[in-house]
Amino acid sequence: MRKAVRLTVRLLAVLVILAVLAMFAGLWAMRASLPALEGELQLAGLSAPVLVSRDERGIATLEAANEADAARALGFVHAQERYFEMDLLRRSAAGELSALFGPIAIERDKEIRIHRLRARLAEHLGQATDGHLAALEAYRDGVNDGLLALQARPWPYLLLRAQPEPWTLEDTMLAGYAMFFDLQDESNSRELALWRIREVVPPALYDLVSVDGSEWDAPLVGGPRGNAVLPGPEQVDLRELPMPEENGDYAVSEPAAPGSNNFAVAGSRTADGRAIVANDMHLGLRAPNIWFRARLRYPDARAPGGQVDVSGFTLPGIPAVIVGSNGHVAWGFTNSYGDWLDFYRVEFTDADRLRYRVPEGEAALRTDSEWIAVKGGEPVELKVRETRWGPITVDLDDGSALALRWTAQLPGSLNFGLAGLARAGGLDEGLAVADEAGIPAQNLVMADRNGRIAWRITGQIPQRSGDCEPRAPLRVEQACRWTGWLPPTENPSVVDPADGVLWTANARVVDGEALAIIGDAGYANGARARQIRDVLRETPRFTEADLLALQLDDRALFLQRWHALLQAEAGRNPNSDLRALAEASADWTGRASVDAADYRIVRAWRLAVIERISNGLMAPAQAALGEAFVMPDLPQAESFAWPLVQQRPAHLLPRKFDSWESLLADAARDIRAQLEERGPLAQRTWGERNTAAICHPLAGALGPLGKLLCMPAEPLRGDGNMPLVQGPGFGASERMVVSPGREAEGFAHMPGGQSGHPMSPFWGAGHADWVRGEPSPFLPGEARHQLRLVPEL
Repeated sequence: MRKAVRLTVRLLAVLVILAVLAMFAGLWAMRASLPALEGELQLAGLSAPVLVSRDERGIATLEAANEADAARALGFVHAQERYFEMDLLRRSAAGELSALFGPIAIERDKEIRIHRLRARLAEHLGQATDGHLAALEAYRDGVNDGLLALQARPWPYLLLRAQPEPWTLEDTMLAGYAMFFDLQDESNSRELALWRIREVVPPALYDLVSVDGSEWDAPLVGGPRGNAVLPGPEQVDLRELPMPEENGDYAVSEPAAPGSNNFAVAGSRTADGRAIVANDMHLGLRAPNIWFRARLRYPDARAPGGQVDVSGFTLPGIPAVIVGSNGHVAWGFTNSYGDWLDFYRVEFTDADRLRYRVPEGEAALRTDSEWIAVKGGEPVELKVRETRWGPITVDLDDGSALALRWTAQLPGSLNFGLAGLARAGGLDEGLAVADEAGIPAQNLVMADRNGRIAWRITGQIPQRSGDCEPRAPLRVEQACRWTGWLPPTENPSVVDPADGVLWTANARVVDGEALAIIGDAGYANGARARQIRDVLRETPRFTEADLLALQLDDRALFLQRWHALLQAEAGRNPNSDLRALAEASADWTGRASVDAADYRIVRAWRLAVIERISNGLMAPAQAALGEAFVMPDLPQAESFAWPLVQQRPAHLLPRKFDSWESLLADAARDIRAQLEERGPLAQRTWGERNTAAICHPLAGALGPLGKLLCMPAEPLRGDGNMPLVQGPGFGASERMVVSPGREAEGFAHMPGGQSGHPMSPFWGAGHADWVRGEPSPFLPGEARHQLRLVPEL
């Protein structure tokens, strides 16, 4: 017995020792993949030494002899700090995640691979790289040398038991295409859902749910739409329309509108005549952040004074500053939400569905096999059926199909012309550079050191000719064609506005002919844009600090009237749930602050009301479509919901309720029950609900240890319908306020930190400033580490 005990103790001791050794081996392997911060390293292909300095936040300054050397060194730094994240970018755009993660990613890869972007790149790579090939090749080589210079493969590959594959020229293009997927709906799902609804409901009902604006609109050109005009009972009567047999309610949340705020003030609105740009791009948040802050400095005869000195935010995978300032111009972007996709109806002419109708008769379908590599499994074949209008993405019940044309599929949609902004010497020159840029179509706001400002849609816009109906799949007989790209001089723009202010926030920006060019793919509610616009118009003079304060504005102006409605309804309705919510939110702070229970309660009740209204209005479509019904995103729901709760027409009351009062009370019952699960209503603060969940992509696979790969779970103020957009995993991926020529007085924030390595001193560096909104400098600070890259002997 004693021998058995001693043997067991010895075995346990051996196991503990082995576990400790394994832990230390793992830590050693992780440390071995830390990037080089100091000393001297040889880098093949350099024409002269490059000095790489990092400040206390890890912000990199690269001083090089020319553009190619700067690109090579930037590729080296990107790879050392962020290779795994770069790998995810290229794989996500190419549909190649399964090779890294296994069968769990196959379905997503199929959705992406149908666009065949890697294959299309092989056909028009030269057009995408035209004029920038030397810098792109130098960047590619720098990336691969940076990866090889690590003493061990980046740590995520150790967890995944995989080897990183080399970077190619096509991969840099795919990193750019990844932003198309991030900012646009590559499946055109919202347009498809709305078209199906349009086919089966009365026209007046469709017009109501698909309304494209509200009284909150704040476009740069044109005026607000106003709220929806409610149809009369002779046009729509929900009491007489069919209902689904089973409960078909769909949860409704605030519509997702990734894209951003940007605004600018001209010299006429500052004390010393300088223009200022503010930009915060709203994206999904992770650790590390999607962007990498850098300053690039090198001689260039094409730049003013023969010197490039550009600072801002780079995207690892691409050799350029995406948003920033070069001392002469500063620029930032928001997503345009234009209509950059169209469905075409494919009518087959043979039983095998290999031929289809075209204006001149028939054409043959082309089928391509895309082979998806799967880690730990056999390759999976995806057959992509291609038409002249694009790949077939939807098969319809009547035997026809839908082909999808998307700008990202076409030559010229992506290029690296945007890199020329590093050399722009003024507003006109900067706009000329932007005109040639191939990026996902964006709202560009730009300022120059002479006090001028401008807004322009930047990116290649399809030129449509013929009978084009954007809300329905296009038929052959409509003769609607994409005939190329719109001449860049016709891209809608506003230059030197008379009042000296510009703003965009993912809402509709223009009207009339300009809107017809851009289209509407689901603009955000205009409340955020209006709140920004009003401050800009009402304030006579601005400084950088004033614009930062506007970026951090968490006033809940949009919800104020819903708070008043809740209080009024509780006063005339004896329902205990309504009265409980009203009592807990009676003291209206008017802000989405972390300690605000009133904001959380009113916000939740409003969404519960809109959920019931939206499901009621969509019930006839659900009944008609059955399983084919998809609840579309309805970003302008406020436009019809507010008139409904004010006028309360019986013919538009969802049939689940016997009165509008019961609908409002039912929403209150639901919210009260949800919130009281956690405790008293008055203690259910917004910060409890809006808590940061910003983690590394692999954190979820590590169980409890995954918390080590997350930023602190801190409560966040702000929300979607105000300038300060912050959610648990969504918000300002960068925040910038800068005046060209006065960069030292500018501000910048970035969540998630610079480095992708949790052992790096720059893991999470600067994140706390982003959370608290504390001013931190736009330019890199004093160098704490210096690495000298020298030409290979």
